[in-house]
Amino acid sequence: MSRAEKRREEIVAAISRLGLAVPGSITDRMTRCQRSGCHCKADPPRLHGPYPTWTRRVDGTTITRTLRPEDADQLRSYLDTHHKLRQLVTELEAISAQIAEESLTRPR
Repeated sequence: MSRAEKRREEIVAAISRLGLAVPGSITDRMTRCQRSGCHCKADPPRLHGPYPTWTRRVDGTTITRTLRPEDADQLRSYLDTHHKLRQLVTELEAISAQIAEESLTRPR
């Protein structure tokens, strides 16, 4: 077994051990309310928040959801897992291409 094939097996095993992998990002947003006379409408305004929001793309549409702070903490770990998954898949693609090239150049 070549070094590339061994690394490919390691990557596949690492992917199988990953937990939830969720795409998107979390940002903190400040907002204005609809109440007249609220401090968010003052000059200068003091906005409400920050509120953590999760943004992602689903079928070409941007979806944004406001989160509770404790949910944002949990979701951050899922986003980190997604980032790790993307890194592993990129490496897997490169190694697979290398293995394919090697197999094409071997005498039959």
